[in-house]
Amino acid sequence: MDETSVRLLCPECAKDWQVSPGDLPASSDMFHCPNCHASRRTAEFMRTDRDLQTLKQLG
Repeated sequence: MDETSVRLLCPECAKDWQVSPGDLPASSDMFHCPNCHASRRTAEFMRTDRDLQTLKQLG
């Protein structure tokens, strides 16, 4: 069975990666880039609107 993941893109350093939505805080909560430690709302790290919707549904 495939595990659902969302794609993230840091608006500061442009690091991109994938993670399970259950491993992320809510879309309106603060999230910190593991690469440059930029702090923004989790929603701002979502690569696409579809990734954001997946986070909201499964996170």
